[in-house]
Amino acid sequence: MDEEYDVIVLGTGLTECILSGLLSVEGKKVLHMDRNDYYGGASASLNLTQLYTKFRSGMQPPPQFGRDRDYNVDLIPKFAMASGEFTNILYHTDVTRYLEFRQVAGSFVYRDGKISKVPSNQQEALMSPLMGLFEKRRLKSFFEFIQNYNFDNPATHQGIDVNKDPMTVIYKKFGLEPGTQDFVGHALALHLDDSYMNQPARDTYERICLYMNSMVRYGKSPYIYPMYGLGELPQGFARLSAIYGGTYMLSKPIEEIVYENGKFAGVKSEGEVAKAKLVIGDPSYFPDKVKKVGRVVRVICLLNHPIPNTADADSCQIVIPQNQVNRKHDIYVASVSSAHSVCGKGYWTAIVATIAETENPEKEVEAGIALLGQISERFVSIEDLYEPTTDGVAEQVFVTKSYDATSHFETVCADVKDVYKRVTGKDLKVEGKVKKMGEEDE
Repeated sequence: MDEEYDVIVLGTGLTECILSGLLSVEGKKVLHMDRNDYYGGASASLNLTQLYTKFRSGMQPPPQFGRDRDYNVDLIPKFAMASGEFTNILYHTDVTRYLEFRQVAGSFVYRDGKISKVPSNQQEALMSPLMGLFEKRRLKSFFEFIQNYNFDNPATHQGIDVNKDPMTVIYKKFGLEPGTQDFVGHALALHLDDSYMNQPARDTYERICLYMNSMVRYGKSPYIYPMYGLGELPQGFARLSAIYGGTYMLSKPIEEIVYENGKFAGVKSEGEVAKAKLVIGDPSYFPDKVKKVGRVVRVICLLNHPIPNTADADSCQIVIPQNQVNRKHDIYVASVSSAHSVCGKGYWTAIVATIAETENPEKEVEAGIALLGQISERFVSIEDLYEPTTDGVAEQVFVTKSYDATSHFETVCADVKDVYKRVTGKDLKVEGKVKKMGEEDE
């Protein structure tokens, strides 16, 4: 370990593993360390015994759940958008060769006390109970505007500049009702709250296009999910890093972050110091360099049946827009099952998550819990959310963000791109596949 590296990465969470993989591919000498004896950090997938050890210390899992090894339960639920940035990174790095993905069966939205499927084609849209006939026509006009909008052709703009005009102006132009605005902003654009309404519409425009493009890719829903759980993802990027010379060390206690002249110089572990030009790490390794920006509550539920009113889907996402339950943040439900090799045969996992707004976070997810039907077991996780206090450039210490309550990877990708730019000084480009070791330019 007493060697010189280009980069040291602390923590094997997904964000850190993607960054170490990308930097290794670029020829950087990377040392990746974790105090835990497993990959994944906060974004790990646990078997039954690990799950009970974490949440029910001293208790053994009941025999009704079946074999321990059949479970890979995510601590942090996320789905990948089929045409999203995360899928682009998977393709670009060729990490897909280590993983098998399965489509998520459906995306649902909560409105007026019940859930309805987000339409995946024109036929479903016409039949959808989400809105009346006249509102469907108005929404159709809105979608045609989005699809036909061409930045270089003012004739397609209908008097709207998405770089300047906020979504409130666009919603008003097309006469969309508040419930439809909830549907567009939260079930399609996947905004966490309503702050987007008064910001330039371009971000929302791009998010809606991403959702539509992802839906078209496979039909049914825009989401895909890895077999054997999300814990496979950090390991996939770890393998990528190792192929390109990266060194991985688990069960390594971090005793000290070493500085010289106010800049990062190395990491001390078990009496040895590994030196490097810079360090990347999750907030748990740098408590003095982060600030608390909120709390997230996640309730992991084991069910012996599919979620009611989802047409017996083997997997789904449900978005509960904030306005539907008088909150400031949306509630997300992410469900997968034995079809994804994450739990025993005949079982489903459903994870309900949101940003906490009160001193009783568990009560805040009741609207999501109520949709699940009978629950066989539940585990409650309430965690602080952290962000770095500086960009890290002066000290060459680059800290990642905590994982938010969203049930998709787009916010993780935004953090990866942000840290990558701070570390390298250039934008992350994920176009085409990287060449495998030994491949020559054509």
